[in-house]
Amino acid sequence: MARTRSVASLVLVLCVMGCAEDSSASAGGDELTWQDAKARTQAMELEIADSLPPDVVAEAEQMPEGVLIKCGDSAVNWHGATTVTLSEGTEPEPLVRELEAKYRDSRFDIKVRDPAPAGHYEVQLRSPDTAEIYFIKRGVEPGTIRIASGSDCFPWPEDEYMGGKF
Repeated sequence: MARTRSVASLVLVLCVMGCAEDSSASAGGDELTWQDAKARTQAMELEIADSLPPDVVAEAEQMPEGVLIKCGDSAVNWHGATTVTLSEGTEPEPLVRELEAKYRDSRFDIKVRDPAPAGHYEVQLRSPDTAEIYFIKRGVEPGTIRIASGSDCFPWPEDEYMGGKF
């Protein structure tokens, strides 16, 4: 189900962007696990995808696995993505702009890159308090929207291997 060819580009983009800050605990003070971070982040990816008008969405394909990236001395965050395939003839940019408007007065700060390095309109939903972030833009394939994500940071033991898929 995942588009594995995009994992390398996702990792590169997210490594370049880095984490906003080290937020190794959730709001309630309990330590976040990678499983919790993944579940929350994937749920938000799908919430964003589900915000699109149903008549323009042909399919939403969420990567089942993601990667961990360092965001502090002893913290990491989980990164993944969802690709939304649009109905034939549907242009992604107006929909990305609609998502920007929808989340304008939400819990996120909005950053727009027009054009982003790939030459397309990009909206970033950034938590003002943590490293949580969502990049929304036209996907690699024509007629798609890509929602790339990064979770809150969470503690990771120094002697624990963080490579691989999570």
